Amino acid sequence: MVATVLHTISSVGRHCVFGSVTYALQINILGCNYGAAVLVAGICGFGLGSTPNAMANMSAVCYKYHYSVKPFLIVPIIGAMFVDLTNTGFITMSLNWIGA
Repeated sequence: MVATVLHTISSVGRHCVFGSVTYALQINILGCNYGAAVLVAGICGFGLGSTPNAMANMSAVCYKYHYSVKPFLIVPIIGAMFVDLTNTGFITMSLNWIGA
């Protein structure tokens, strides 16, 4: 019971921090237009997991309002490259650290 409560508190806190950072930094950096809002939805999708989550978030926003081309070009290309390069470095560093 205690573990469930702690997990819930941790999850809510993490989402509040992620939402605040998304709103404060990314909207102001990317601009205050519709394309930026769709791109931020994609960034939130990366925060939830991976490129398919980002694409699903952007699709949901575009389905409700209207389509935006630029985020659908930027997110899959940059996301896939960033994840591949980051994972390669992280896996190599981890293997060197454990001495494998």
